[in-house]
Amino acid sequence: MASSLRGEVIKLYKNLLYLGREYPKGADYFRRRLKAAFLKNKDETDPEKIKQLIARGEFVVKELESLYFLRKYRAMKQRYYSDDKP
Repeated sequence: MASSLRGEVIKLYKNLLYLGREYPKGADYFRRRLKAAFLKNKDETDPEKIKQLIARGEFVVKELESLYFLRKYRAMKQRYYSDDKP
């Protein structure tokens, strides 16, 4: 069962690594933290615990995506709307 989850874990790692390129503190910082988090749980063999960890990772993906969308929204808002109120 754990071997079938291996693909999901690798996919999650790659997705997080990709999203980390735009992390505010830098890609190197994010990569180090990501690797440490995955290495911390590398010996986990319980399929239910692995599924919980994958779910937590997917939550982090959603949080990162919302962070990036918010940053892009704020940048667009600053570009096209002035702060002056009539």
